Amino acid sequence: MKIRGLLTGASGFLGKAIFKGCSEIEIKTLGRNDINDIIVDLSLNIPKIEETFDVVIHAAGKAHLVPKSIEEKQAFFDVNVNGTKNLLFGLNAAKSLPKSFIYISSVSVYGRDSGTGIAENTPLNASDPYGCSKIEAEKIVKDWCDKNSVICCILRLPLLIGINPPGNLGAMIRGIKKGYYFNIAGGNARKSMILTEDVVKIIPIVMDIGGTYNLTDGYHPTFAELALNISAQCSKRRPLNISYFFAGLIGKMGDILGDKFPINTVKLKKITSDLTFDDTKARTTLKWDTTPVLKGIKIKQ
Repeated sequence: MKIRGLLTGASGFLGKAIFKGCSEIEIKTLGRNDINDIIVDLSLNIPKIEETFDVVIHAAGKAHLVPKSIEEKQAFFDVNVNGTKNLLFGLNAAKSLPKSFIYISSVSVYGRDSGTGIAENTPLNASDPYGCSKIEAEKIVKDWCDKNSVICCILRLPLLIGINPPGNLGAMIRGIKKGYYFNIAGGNARKSMILTEDVVKIIPIVMDIGGTYNLTDGYHPTFAELALNISAQCSKRRPLNISYFFAGLIGKMGDILGDKFPINTVKLKKITSDLTFDDTKARTTLKWDTTPVLKGIKIKQ
C-alpha cells in the first residue's frame, strides 16, 4: 500500500520539489490557493482534515528576509508559528493522527553569522523574527509529537539550491547573467548549501526514524566556486573581484543610505565570513548521502 502524505507549502520552492520528486508518497496538498486539495490560510484558520495520512510534511512558511516594519516582523509569527499551531489543531480533529510529522526548519535557528561545523546541539540563539519564529515552531511541533506519540522529524536547512531559486541566490544568478556580479575579497567564504533533490531524498527515510538534523551537501562551496560554476553554465565571463577595502567603503555608504542600497557593513561581514553546519548526524543515523552542489546545480537558461 502506498504511503499517504499531506504537504503544506506545495507552491513554494522546496514544496514544488517535494511534490514532484517524492514518488514513494501519494501526496495531497494544503494551502491558500485553489490548486490545493485542502484550501485554507493556515495563518488565519484551522484546516478541516477529513482524510487519514501516514505523514505530514510541513514546508509552508514565511521565507527569510529583513523585515522593514512591525507588521512584517509579526508576519513571521503569524505564518510560521500560528500557521503551525492551526495545522496541528486540524490534525487533532482529524479521524486519526499521522504516524510521523516532518517540519522544514532552518539553520537560522542557531542565530549565527559565522562559524564552522555547527552541529544540532548548538544553542538556538536566533534573535531575528525569522529565526525566533522557527525556534518557536520547532518547539510546538516537538511537544505535540511527544504528547501524541507521533514520530517527530525536524530538518534544518541552509541555502537551498535548485532550478529558478528565489532570494539571494536568484539575485546572484541574475547578476552573473547580466554581467554585474562581483566576488568580494576573493569570494573565499564557505557556506553550507543543499540541493532540493537531496532534501526530497531524505523524506522517506527520516519519516520512519525521526530526529533533528542539519542537512548540507557535505562540501560547503565558496562564493567564488559557486559563481564560477554558474558563469560557466551561462557562458559568461569569470566574475571580477572587489577588494575588501573598497567593499567596506560601499558598505559604509549603505549604512547611511538604508535598505534600498544593496550592501551595508553588516551584510558585508556575513558575505565574507565562513558559515558551515555539521550534517554528520544525518549521514550516520539515516545512512543518507548527497550530491555536492557544484556537481548537481543546474541553471535554467
